[in-house]
Amino acid sequence: MAGVWLVTGGGGFIGSNLVRAILAKGCRVRVLDNFLTGFRINLAEVLADIELIEGDVRDPATCLRACKGAEVVFHEAALPSVPRSMEDPRASFENNMLGTFNMLLAARDSGVRRFAFAASSSAYGASEELPKRETMPLLPLSPYAADKAGGELYLSMFYRAFGLQTVSLRYFNVFGPRQDPTNQYAGVIAAFASAMIRGRRPTIYGDGSQSRDFTYIENVLRANLLAADAPETHGEVVNVGCGEAIDLNRMVAVLNEILGTNLQPIYAPTRAGDVKHSLADLSATRALLGYEPPVRFADGLRQTLTWYRHAIETGYGGWAKK
Repeated sequence: MAGVWLVTGGGGFIGSNLVRAILAKGCRVRVLDNFLTGFRINLAEVLADIELIEGDVRDPATCLRACKGAEVVFHEAALPSVPRSMEDPRASFENNMLGTFNMLLAARDSGVRRFAFAASSSAYGASEELPKRETMPLLPLSPYAADKAGGELYLSMFYRAFGLQTVSLRYFNVFGPRQDPTNQYAGVIAAFASAMIRGRRPTIYGDGSQSRDFTYIENVLRANLLAADAPETHGEVVNVGCGEAIDLNRMVAVLNEILGTNLQPIYAPTRAGDVKHSLADLSATRALLGYEPPVRFADGLRQTLTWYRHAIETGYGGWAKK
């Protein structure tokens, strides 16, 4: 019988959606999460179908326990957010860089077949060339971006030095159901959607001309499952996006159009560490994984708004009170 598929950070936004995608595939699922940024409610409806280890990737013994008998590891656990890493670089390093190293070592020592890493497009940083290609030099602007870039190097090295089949998936601004909109580090679409559904004006940091390759969660799930099933991986790094750039002013306009509102944004000073423009070149991802984004931006945005309306109405995660 095939081994367990382990999702670190399985209580988080991406991780909890990935857990459901793996269960739908018919595989056994184990989750490792300390619930520092994830939510138990994200796993409530699948809790009976998974093995849950409550623990921390900063602890090597916990990582080894989680990897025992695992066939595939999806390393989603992280302390997310560029602004948070600017405020507390050490916490970012310990959770993102050291945590990734601990998981790689545990995977190697446990005989894991495949290790997929949630890398980040923030690693491109100050590079102004568009679209972003994996062969470009990395110019991270924040500790979070540097930690994610360092994780990619470790994955590549673990393949070359130890034979562990690894692949780094550079996510571009992922959005969708179960993304927490309430904390100060919330993803921009989650924050905007939650505010505008309630009739509140969204806050844009900067002039709104900055653009992102917003990537609906289903696209990320597709890339991860393809990465797990690929015949071989050799430490490659590939982009996961839509190949479509949307600026923040346009995004607010689209949200207004879908919601039937006319809420003008509040403009605030640009935040340190933020990247101006981001757009994924998907050529390498197509070649390695056969990846095509199944959901485009506008369709994903509509599905996201539907989910947030329901979440607010039902009080999911306590969001209706905020």
